[in-house]
Amino acid sequence: MSQRSSFGRAASPSYVSTGHLPPAELVKTLIDEAYGHFKSDTDGKNSQVYPALAEVPSDLFGICVVGTAGNVYQAGDAEYEFSIMSVSKPFVFALVCQALGAEETRQKLGVNATGMAFNSLAAVERSVTGDGRTNPMVNSGAIATTSLVPGATHEAKWKFIHEGLSRFAGRTLPLNEVVYASATETNYRNQGIARLLQSYGRIYLDPAQAVDLYTKQCALNVSAKDLAVMGATLADGGVNPITKERVVDAESCRDALVVMTTAGLYETSGDWLYDIGLPGKSGIGGGIVTVSPGKGGLGTFAPPLDAAGNSVKGQLAAKFLSDRLGLDLFTSKPEV
Repeated sequence: MSQRSSFGRAASPSYVSTGHLPPAELVKTLIDEAYGHFKSDTDGKNSQVYPALAEVPSDLFGICVVGTAGNVYQAGDAEYEFSIMSVSKPFVFALVCQALGAEETRQKLGVNATGMAFNSLAAVERSVTGDGRTNPMVNSGAIATTSLVPGATHEAKWKFIHEGLSRFAGRTLPLNEVVYASATETNYRNQGIARLLQSYGRIYLDPAQAVDLYTKQCALNVSAKDLAVMGATLADGGVNPITKERVVDAESCRDALVVMTTAGLYETSGDWLYDIGLPGKSGIGGGIVTVSPGKGGLGTFAPPLDAAGNSVKGQLAAKFLSDRLGLDLFTSKPEV
């Protein structure tokens, strides 16, 4: 049992306000500035993991911020649709947390960072806990998370995932059939990860079915605006600021933000946290969602990635906006 588990949780956790976004005019001005500053950056290259991702125009760049009050600010290609890929992970994790309970989910999946690449098999074999558990924000932990999705049939499990992610976004997210087919034909590494998890007893569904569900969730299309809405839903304790629907409970949001903080940008999560000071989650499709608890969500899209698989422009925009909007969780200005 983990040390924290032995401490237990308060039956009714106390929550305090974390403030609000700055005035609307300033937010819009700074988003436009961020877009102007970084749109011409040429660092990085599109993911080569799946053929369909390599073909996305590399000059696309979109930024969107959605506040918990439902205010929307955007610039550039903020409504261009792309594959959500790994950005789906924290949202599926939150759905599973609510369905199973926080502690059962934690005990089955683990929450520690691996310090390794997102698709590492060694992360399973060398897990901190020594039992194959990793982190829900890397592929091994995410496949295990998806294997816990409730439903009596494969179709019912997919319906749970699709409807849940769509509720986070506030619209029915379309499946990108081309990306789904491309990934299905070439996802040998994820199949290997699932089989390795099986050998440790850390996958809770037939490995082939779990990989198919995971591949399908990653092939859903979103936009930077969708990611901002989804992030704002986590920021507001599970209530979608656009539809006003409660998607998950506040505790599940809190736990999703924790694992985003520990491993949301894979082996560079420490650098991300040091620079930006907020929970974030990237995907090899070029998206990043960043969450400012209590304030809102930031969604960015730009396909060129760094060596760790994270959008270069997305990171630059998140750093700029975290600084200029005063969002960094670890920064305070003492009163004098």
